[in-house]
Amino acid sequence: MQELHDAPLAPLTTFRLGGPATRLVTATTDAEVIAAVREADDTGTPLLLIGGGSNLVIGDKGFDGTALHIATRGFSLDGTTLELAAGETWTDAVARTVAAGLAGVECLAGIPGSAGATPIQNVGAYGQEVSATITEVTAYDRRSRETVALSNADCAFSYRHSRFKAEPERYVVLRVRFELEDAGGLSAPLRYAETARALGVEAGDRVPLTAARETVLKLRAGKGMVLDPEDHDTWSAGSFFTNPILTDEQFAAFRSRVAERLGDAVEPPAFPAGEGRVKTSAAWLIDKAGFTKGYGTGPARISTKHTLALTNRGEATTEDLLALAREVVGGVHEAFGVTLVNEPVTVGVSL
Repeated sequence: MQELHDAPLAPLTTFRLGGPATRLVTATTDAEVIAAVREADDTGTPLLLIGGGSNLVIGDKGFDGTALHIATRGFSLDGTTLELAAGETWTDAVARTVAAGLAGVECLAGIPGSAGATPIQNVGAYGQEVSATITEVTAYDRRSRETVALSNADCAFSYRHSRFKAEPERYVVLRVRFELEDAGGLSAPLRYAETARALGVEAGDRVPLTAARETVLKLRAGKGMVLDPEDHDTWSAGSFFTNPILTDEQFAAFRSRVAERLGDAVEPPAFPAGEGRVKTSAAWLIDKAGFTKGYGTGPARISTKHTLALTNRGEATTEDLLALAREVVGGVHEAFGVTLVNEPVTVGVSL
């Protein structure tokens, strides 16, 4: 187990932002992870868990405590059952399942971060969410001080949410188990219209797994959502804001604001989100509120490829990023009465 003091955290995040940690521990086994967590809990030391760093906004002052970098490895495929160690690189794991001819996560290709983070956020994109294939999560329970196995139902998954996100100080994900599908080399039925259009098929159709993965990677790359050290449009946390879910009453008020601002002929995006609830598009809200691609003149700007991504152009600080995020949140609320919520976890700072 490697230990460093006054260690920079920015290189461990996709934003490349944030100050140092008092202490940085890198754990490569489950036992090392548990030992580091127990030590922090026993001494009352603040603890920050870091996987792939793709969903973190760390303050410029850094973290006064122990940052635990989970770098465990493990990829096990038994028939259609996949088990990943928390530290496995997610996009590599997806590529390996596609190569094995198994469907279920192929449309989640290119998403940065670690496997252990996927159940926390209920990671999803292009019509798939990990909650559809996760069967069990093995985690260390800091309350009971033991390793526990949580079923899919125990994880309480919902849109970009889970039991782990609801109780962030309780569970440390160690391993994740998935049940995939052998569809003869074909993908799961395509649920996302953009993906189906790009492939020239109808929603609900299946396509060759490799075609589905490659198409998603191209779509993501076109939006700056595939990591590239040379491309500042990818120095981000992907989508910075979640898509707002509104009650029917809130959506009616929102539609009225849209009509006032953009005209009666303009209909905002609307997707069913459960009884009495409607999901709309954060990217659409941002764009229509006047924050277009490339918006900003400072070192933190909206991506030139996608309005949902806030980016570090190379010399930004976390405060630069947060100032931009607050400007976007305020502008969208003023224009449409909808409050955007940040998707990345903030450490030592807030919007």
